[in-house]
Amino acid sequence: MKYPKAAEAFDRLLVIMDDLREKCPWDKKQTLESLRHLTIEETYELSDAIMENDLTEIRKELGDIFLHLVFYSKIGSEKGAFDVSDVLHGVCEKLISRHPHIYGDVVAETEEQVKQNWEALKLKEGNTSVLGGVPGSLPALVKAMRIQEKARGAGFDWEEKEQVWEKVEEELGEFKETFVGKDLDAAGKAEAEGELGDLIFSLVNFARFIDINPETAVERTNKKFIKRFQHLEKRAAENGQALSEMTLAEMDIYWNEAKSL
Repeated sequence: MKYPKAAEAFDRLLVIMDDLREKCPWDKKQTLESLRHLTIEETYELSDAIMENDLTEIRKELGDIFLHLVFYSKIGSEKGAFDVSDVLHGVCEKLISRHPHIYGDVVAETEEQVKQNWEALKLKEGNTSVLGGVPGSLPALVKAMRIQEKARGAGFDWEEKEQVWEKVEEELGEFKETFVGKDLDAAGKAEAEGELGDLIFSLVNFARFIDINPETAVERTNKKFIKRFQHLEKRAAENGQALSEMTLAEMDIYWNEAKSL
C-alpha cells in the first residue's frame, strides 16, 4: 500500500519548515528546550479535542503536533544528530522488531500476549526494568495506570477483579479508621498522604481491571463539575445573588437544576 498524497503533504510541510527556519525571526530562534512547553500545551489541546469528540479540532491539533515533530527533527539535523528520515526509519524498525507475530514467526493471538511480548523485547533491547519506560514527568494518575499495565505485561498482577476490589475496601477501611474525623499533626498528615496514595492507586488498579481509564473518568467529572458550577454562578447572578452570601441549601437549588440539564 502506498500513500502518494500523504507523502506529498509531508514533503510540503518539510519544505515550509525549511523556509521558516531560514527566514522567520521567531522560528529561527527556537530550540529543543524552548519548544518543549509548547509541545506539552499542544498535546493537552489535542487531548481536550478528543474528550469533546470534536473531529475538526482533532485534525487541527494533530497538524500542530506534526509541525512540532518536524521542527524537532529540523533542529536535530542542524546539530548533526538526526534528521526526519532517521526519526521515521527508527520508529519503523522498532515497530517491526516489536511485532514478531506480524513480521516474524512468533505467535500472539491475544492483546495480552502482544503486550507481554512487547515488554519482554524491551528488556532484551537493554532496558533494565519493565518500569523503566514510564516517563517520570507523567501526571501521577496516568503514571499509576502505566505502571500497573507494564507490571501486568511482566505477569505481576491480580487474577480476578474481585481481589482488586477487596484491596480497595481494605485500603479505604484503613484510611477511615486511622485518619477520618481526627486532628492530624505534621507526621499524621504525611502518613495520611501515603495511605491516600495507596487508596487511589488501588482504585486505579480496579478501574484498569474493568477497562475504564481513570484519567478519562476524572476528566469527565471535572468537566461535569465545571458545567454545573458555572450554571450555579449564572443563575445566582441572574437573581442578584453573590455565592459568598448564599447558604448551601440555596446553592443546592441551582445545582440540582444543573444536574437535570
